[in-house]
Amino acid sequence: MKLANKVAVVTGASKGIGTAIAVRLAAEGASVIVNYHTSKDGADRVVSQIVAAGGSAVAIGADVSNEREIAELFAKTKEIYGKVDILVNNAGIYAFGPLEDVTAEKYHREHNLNVLGLLLTTKAALPLFPTEGGSIINIGSRVNTVAPAKSVISSASKAAVDAITKVLSKELGPRKIRVNSLNPGVI
Repeated sequence: MKLANKVAVVTGASKGIGTAIAVRLAAEGASVIVNYHTSKDGADRVVSQIVAAGGSAVAIGADVSNEREIAELFAKTKEIYGKVDILVNNAGIYAFGPLEDVTAEKYHREHNLNVLGLLLTTKAALPLFPTEGGSIINIGSRVNTVAPAKSVISSASKAAVDAITKVLSKELGPRKIRVNSLNPGVI
């Protein structure tokens, strides 16, 4: 229970890696905001799993590529739990295809969530971090270092996540907020 009395917001927590992160944080004692965009049913299942195990969790829908919805996510988080100690920027998308298939729309769809969404989510969470600091964890991908063919948009967006993490670790470190990234492979 090393995270007792801590509040964690996990974006994209209704499935996959986000679910595993939310469940684990709750198992360690954190109260968890299970963010979802498209799968309310999935988020509700995650909350039920956490609550059944004795934890505290609430599902909040928000598209974290939309600044207004991000603001609402953190307004609700403040109303429910009053603070954020841990932010896990997990929400993300990817699509592979040859260079000939790249369009501005495909590029912006991925970068608006994977890059801009991460920045705006972090910015919105910042005022809720207590003076004693906290932790921000950005979920990237090995795709940015492996750089497989037909992954130009995804590789670029995940490389940006690593660069942002390095910058924010220096910028937010003096405020006692650690910023790290994890780059999982195929899960």
